[in-house]
Amino acid sequence: MIDSTKIVADTLHNTESSSGSWIIEHIVDSNVLDFEPFGVIHLPTFQLNLFGITLHVEITKHVVFLWLAAFIVGSLLIYTARSYKKSFIPRGVANLVEMIIQFIKDEIVTPTIGEKYVPSFLPFLGTVFFFILTCNLLGLLPYGATATSNISVTASLALLSFIMIQFAGMKKNGVIGYFKGLIPHGVPVFLLPIMFVVEVLGLFTKPFALMIRLFANMTAGHVVILALIGLIFILKTPFISPVSILFALFIYLLELLVALIQAYIFTMLSSLFIGMAIHQEH
Repeated sequence: MIDSTKIVADTLHNTESSSGSWIIEHIVDSNVLDFEPFGVIHLPTFQLNLFGITLHVEITKHVVFLWLAAFIVGSLLIYTARSYKKSFIPRGVANLVEMIIQFIKDEIVTPTIGEKYVPSFLPFLGTVFFFILTCNLLGLLPYGATATSNISVTASLALLSFIMIQFAGMKKNGVIGYFKGLIPHGVPVFLLPIMFVVEVLGLFTKPFALMIRLFANMTAGHVVILALIGLIFILKTPFISPVSILFALFIYLLELLVALIQAYIFTMLSSLFIGMAIHQEH
């Protein structure tokens, strides 16, 4: 979640010049980790020479929180796996993780792909769920940043799902059989070129929808919270404060639910698209 002290200071400074620019500053990526009033960490930028090409590499706050989310998910799953060595029935956090994995298996992967393919795709889909959920929740912590509100992050996640969808379809049906299966049976010959183009475009619209849905939903919540807090300073009256704070608190609590729902939706749709690529005959 965004730090209230920083919001107040920036809002008072920027309200007269621009009522919305300060909102963007708190949402977009940057090269600074802001821990005011405790301090500010400036993230490094360096160059890499690769095959004669100079690459400018920037470590941003979203990259830092991506690394943090990956570390948390990795540590959590490793801890859960090792807990089985001590006891066949895990307890505490490990038990919670097991329940979530079982839910993904029974309610997402099995109905959409099939019991036969659970060992092949549950590790990928389970990791995606935990990673997105962790990124979403980190953005609700003080001084946190929501990496999934970055279009580059959601595009990368959607690209991984796209690769997995195509791999699954081609492995099951073969490369030629997979593309042949894109065209419905009984289509007139003169419509085949058009239908093929439409179906190929459909392959790319699926991950595009995954990308935009996750990005938009995780960005919208923060925008609404900041806008509600900004009303206090834009209207310049203390009477609006209780209303703004109560509504901002309500949206914040709603964001906790949205964080879980968006991780579920991304995982569910990815699993559904994988199942459609495998079972083209259906």
